[in-house]
Amino acid sequence: MKNTKALLVISFGTSYEETRILSLEAIEQDLMKEFPDREFYRAWTSGMIRRKLKKLGGFTAPSLQEALEQMEKDGIRDILVQFTHMLRGEEYEKSMETIRNEAGKFEVINIGQPLISGEEDAARLAGIIEKQYGVLKEKEMLALMGHGSAKMAFPAYEKVQEYFIKDGYGNIRIGTVEFDPGIGPVMTKVREDHPEHVILAPMLVVAGDHVLNDMAGDEEDSWKNQIKKEGIKVTCVKKGLGEYEEIRSIYVEHAKKAAPLEEK
Repeated sequence: MKNTKALLVISFGTSYEETRILSLEAIEQDLMKEFPDREFYRAWTSGMIRRKLKKLGGFTAPSLQEALEQMEKDGIRDILVQFTHMLRGEEYEKSMETIRNEAGKFEVINIGQPLISGEEDAARLAGIIEKQYGVLKEKEMLALMGHGSAKMAFPAYEKVQEYFIKDGYGNIRIGTVEFDPGIGPVMTKVREDHPEHVILAPMLVVAGDHVLNDMAGDEEDSWKNQIKKEGIKVTCVKKGLGEYEEIRSIYVEHAKKAAPLEEK
């Protein structure tokens, strides 16, 4: 009998093969192990990345629209959707609109939330990062690069930052590479505390272009060089959150708690 149940994993995507395997594919593998009774499908929401990969040849990923059309052709009736996005921002909302538009073609659609979708997620993420970096030395600081979003359904970055301070990690600061607040909170803390050493790390699922260029690149305006201008030693950690097993387990939990698609 043909399987009519599917697991659809939706990601923004990346053109960097190594980090794709270590992060996005690792999340996919963990989800597939948890739901072996479902056929696996993936979709990437970034048209720019999909076009770039198509030109390069080799690995390709369908758009969400293409993935949904393929599932309909394959006779899928029951879809479990899991996002690998960090938060419920613009990309998530666009994807949800596409899913709602195509919902009539399927009998069941359940949605698993992105990484930071509420207070509990924010607290857990803060705890995982604190555990990963241990107790920072007195003259040391951890600066995290988030992506940022034009709109968020939950104030993710602010909540995680609140937990750092609440947990006694006042020398951790989050900035964003796109949208407000930018690098501002990081540089303010650098100039206030004058640390001897700043560890720069991504608060991003994938260590792709933003990490290699905007964070750790050699351009004058990279985060690394902006901090170095203050006469401070900088160490860059090029490891996306998707590479941590504890982070991936949050996605699996969200998929297990997936809720029926609601009409807007």
